[in-house]
Amino acid sequence: MILVTGATGQLGSATFVFLLKKLPASQLAALVRDERKAADLAEKGVTIRVGSYDDKASLDRAMQGIDKVLLIAGTDEDKRVQQHMNVVDAAKKAHVQLVAYTSRALKDRHTLANRLMEGHFLTEDYLIASGLNYALFRNILYMDAIPQFVGPNVFETGIHLPAGLGKVAFALRNDMAEAMATVLAGADVDSTIYTLTGSKGYSFADVALALAELSGKVVTYSPVEKPAFESQMKARGLPDPMVQRVVGFMTDIANGQEDYVCLDLETLLGRKPASLKDGLKMLYKL
Repeated sequence: MILVTGATGQLGSATFVFLLKKLPASQLAALVRDERKAADLAEKGVTIRVGSYDDKASLDRAMQGIDKVLLIAGTDEDKRVQQHMNVVDAAKKAHVQLVAYTSRALKDRHTLANRLMEGHFLTEDYLIASGLNYALFRNILYMDAIPQFVGPNVFETGIHLPAGLGKVAFALRNDMAEAMATVLAGADVDSTIYTLTGSKGYSFADVALALAELSGKVVTYSPVEKPAFESQMKARGLPDPMVQRVVGFMTDIANGQEDYVCLDLETLLGRKPASLKDGLKMLYKL
């Protein structure tokens, strides 16, 4: 049986869509904090196990009879490394055959501007040291995040970000979810690292050009300095931690951390992942 944590979140929900196409629901379990939010999965026959990353007893219960676990990264950035360790410990205690983790595809963990990303690598280190078989899904930045980064008025104001000409091999969340489901549904439990990226790197100038072509409007990209961008974000009412998080992402992009292309996603999908233009067409309903 496969247990997916964070099962009602965006990535967890998307992964279940593909798992249910590959396996009977009787072979799937979902770890959720609120059982009511998993009613649709329960109706499909998925086993629901209630618990949280902080509740070690609930994790021990959730792991009973489980062969594989997909640990989806927690969102509590202050606590999530310990939370992830709790999941790994429970899996080891239950003799789970494979633990998969949703990490990040970044070039060099030691030179990151966005230190929040370090938690992913600390989780990787702990999982590898546990002695469990593992699958590390090092995911590139979601293409789905572009609307959040460029803002709601992109077709009126253009794109203004401190990302320089840095590129990102953006991929859609759904493509990553399908690839992860393929691995989980397979028989292989050997330790493997998968780097899931798009087939090509794109700058925000490329994003602007694609949006212009799709919409028929003038959309330009203007690189800005970090202080000006921080002021703009704060003027929009965003809290300082959110501002610093976005600035960290943009700085790493400018420094080439996300300019990383690997064929693992294409291989797992059996096709090329969605291109930037195809993805933006879907995201913006153009």
